[in-house]
Amino acid sequence: MSFRSDVVEVGSDAAQSHGQTDTSSHDHSLARRSNNCPTNTWLQESFLQTVNNAERIAAGGPRPGVGIFGIGLLDTHINRTPTMHSACDALPAFDHASAPTAPRYLGWRQKVATWPAASPPKRINDPAYDPNPSNTQTVTMAPPSEQPAEHKKVNLMDASGAEVKDQDDTATAILKKKKKPNQLMVTDAVNDDNSIIALSENTMEALQLFRGDTVLVRGKKRKDTVLIVLADDELDDGSARINRVVRHNLRVKHGDMITIHPCPDIKYAKRIAVLPIADTVEGITGSLFDVFLAPYFREAYRPVRQGDLFIVRGGMRQVEFKVVEVDPPEYGIVAQDTVIHCEGEPIQRDEEENNLNEVGYDDIGGCRKQMAQIREMVELPLRHPQLFKSIGIKPPRGVLLYGPPGTGKTLMARAVANETGAFFFLINGPEIMSKMAGESESNLRKAFEEAEKNSPAIIFIDEIDSIAPKREKTNGEVERRVVSQLLTLMDGMKARSNVVVMAATNRPNSIDPALRRFGRFDREVDIGIPDPTGRLEILQIHTKNMKLGDDVDLEQIAAETHGYVGSDVAALCSEAAMQQIREKMDLIDLDEDTIDAEVLDSLGVTMENFRFALGVSNPSALREVAVVEVPNVRWEDIGGLETVKAELQESVQYPVDHPEKFLKFGLSPSRGVLFYGPPGTGKTMLAKAVANECAANFISVKGPELLSMWFGESESNIRDIFDKARAAAPCIVFLDELDSIAKARGGSVGDAGGASDRVVNQLLTEMDGMTSKKNVFVIGATNRPEQLDPALCRPGRLDSLIYVPLPDQPARAGILKAQLRKTPVAGDVDLDFIASKTHGFSGADLGFITQRAVKLAIKEAITADIQKTKAREAAGEEAMDEDEEDPVPELTKRHFEEAMQMARRSVSDVEIRRYEAFAQQMKNAGPGAYFKFPEGDAAANQAANNFGDAGNDDDLYD
Repeated sequence: MSFRSDVVEVGSDAAQSHGQTDTSSHDHSLARRSNNCPTNTWLQESFLQTVNNAERIAAGGPRPGVGIFGIGLLDTHINRTPTMHSACDALPAFDHASAPTAPRYLGWRQKVATWPAASPPKRINDPAYDPNPSNTQTVTMAPPSEQPAEHKKVNLMDASGAEVKDQDDTATAILKKKKKPNQLMVTDAVNDDNSIIALSENTMEALQLFRGDTVLVRGKKRKDTVLIVLADDELDDGSARINRVVRHNLRVKHGDMITIHPCPDIKYAKRIAVLPIADTVEGITGSLFDVFLAPYFREAYRPVRQGDLFIVRGGMRQVEFKVVEVDPPEYGIVAQDTVIHCEGEPIQRDEEENNLNEVGYDDIGGCRKQMAQIREMVELPLRHPQLFKSIGIKPPRGVLLYGPPGTGKTLMARAVANETGAFFFLINGPEIMSKMAGESESNLRKAFEEAEKNSPAIIFIDEIDSIAPKREKTNGEVERRVVSQLLTLMDGMKARSNVVVMAATNRPNSIDPALRRFGRFDREVDIGIPDPTGRLEILQIHTKNMKLGDDVDLEQIAAETHGYVGSDVAALCSEAAMQQIREKMDLIDLDEDTIDAEVLDSLGVTMENFRFALGVSNPSALREVAVVEVPNVRWEDIGGLETVKAELQESVQYPVDHPEKFLKFGLSPSRGVLFYGPPGTGKTMLAKAVANECAANFISVKGPELLSMWFGESESNIRDIFDKARAAAPCIVFLDELDSIAKARGGSVGDAGGASDRVVNQLLTEMDGMTSKKNVFVIGATNRPEQLDPALCRPGRLDSLIYVPLPDQPARAGILKAQLRKTPVAGDVDLDFIASKTHGFSGADLGFITQRAVKLAIKEAITADIQKTKAREAAGEEAMDEDEEDPVPELTKRHFEEAMQMARRSVSDVEIRRYEAFAQQMKNAGPGAYFKFPEGDAAANQAANNFGDAGNDDDLYD
């Protein structure tokens, strides 16, 4: 392959190569780019007339009616016509003090200045330049006393009904896109040209553009390019047609917004350097310049932008090139004397893909408010430091991000760096530590020096807790010196050096407190676990490039992934896609080099794949907890206990499924339920069923497992359990054998310094600390309710005390049917008869009967198989007939009769009476069924009598 440098021969027929129109509009465009301004005289006359008008108004004379002669609108006209700057510079300055009544004139001037058009003029090459041509229309101005009310300043602190912004709107104001006339929506191009942007006639007129004008187009992630404007009569107003290559360069897709800025001062490029993308030139042996570049640029006057890609078609192939250098820098027009260099090694696709995969704000979901805080603390100081200077404060220096792993802390920092165009310097905490004395501090200093040289810059310290622990708790001298060095570096940063320090950790309380004061890390942002809306945003981001089936309901998946962080959602999508590939493995031959196109087209992730992925994945925040699951027990698996089921649904399932009802009545949902009753009545199974029915995470905690021999460890275990439950809300914490950790306080003499009492205290404070917003529900189970601490059973902690009794006869029949619903049972087996003969049996006792019957059937089947095998061996037969009849196809009466002989009750009558007495005592503690409001006249008379009695009670000395 040969590359060479050459000079492009360019004719004057530029318009024809683009399919452009008549030369009159092109000449008009050239006239607008000219440095000569024929309007100097007119502007000076207008200015003098403006001054005369102002003096006449100040003296009480008549006011002019047309706004083009007002000084405020003259500024606007100059600002909106960039080519008139040379004329504007020649205008004489107006001395406000020389006006006859300066205060009155100044008042009018300031009133006009509050209109949207009164911003100071800016040069076209100013990156902040933003034309707003809708304000150039002729406007009739009213005198100061007659200014329209909507233009007046609104005092947000005014209590007289003035408009006050909502607090949430103010907090996220930085995220709101400002509506601008030059902001257009991207649609697909009809003319597939890399240098063209097509606009409607009305849009071009509103933006004061002409066919053939060169414009600067800004996209996302600080990307921009230069294009030539053409008119499209079929295009809607407010839209712009650009082809796939331009969309790639601007990092936008269909439906995204771009902004257009006139670029009249673009110069002809002296030389440009372009290189091909390696995988598009494989097999090409001829001259790339002659075959591709020369025809592409010849007589075209194409604008190019450094860093842009473009595709050239020629010789039955298309080759992708990248503009690696432009002289003069940034952008220029390739003219007839522009030198095009194309020698050098082709660019690898991987390098270009890495640039394309830079993360931006659109790649982050589920943390809208946190993103607003980070942008106002980081992006504002880097992009507009004059804001802080004008208001008289120093810009923030540092932001600390904290939260569980996988929530996107590092991703946010990279997004801010990419979107602001700032230099990004990453410091991984453990990497800067060194065994050599002083080297760790030196690494830190070098990082800060490098960032200041490349400002604006962001220094991101990941896992900052590893290099900046609390100095009083660390034994290493190196860590203390590193913390001190970091403190001095952050204090020593120049006030406006355009360097912001960001740090991330999931253990914020392990960081030295000196770092967390104002002036160092000014703001601490909690990147928490996203809510269902946030999870839906994250799902949409991770599935935007996935091929999804029509049955996939992302909203449903978001609602079922409680406690999932961003990385968990990404893992879920990956697992669902892998499951789809596994299902197609029978169509894929691993030994072949290629896969059939039909197989690739048939791949598509379905809702069933997501269901599978949900079954095998758990929230990462809960992986340390011993038993975390969404159980597979359903209400139909539990026989009987209908009253208990109904009460559980009201207490647990209603707050999760119908939160709006609780908001309507202003009621906080219950926080806990205590199951008490004999062993084996289904208390644990009830807790699992309610967790499954309301799709909540389920943490099962065995009481004795929380206790530890180390001082304070038991309380810490309880605290960790509740912290994780709050992080994965809605979550049900099931405390089995609650009496083992929550016995009545005061009776544990000699118990390791009162460890049991401290555990109870910790449990009480954790349950009081749970807010209703967190949707954490506690279910306790015990078969010794009288031993529990009374403070645990009061309303506000374990609100409902539910007695789970032994099942009655219909409930026993229901339990037997539920346990045998997947077991073949003979039709003559009467389960109701078994239920009538098992009075006093618990659910576990009935389970023993069914298990025993099944074991007997299995034993009988195995014995029959062994006898048949021996008989065949004796007869000399080799193989067993597959159609041979099953000797034991189902459970029969005989199996149950034999199982009943081994059955026994696990709960005695004495224990049952004790439970019933406790339940009756709980009922009798209140007014019960005897409480009723009095009705009619009796209510009024009783109220009057009660009032009289109350009055007598107040006289203490009668």
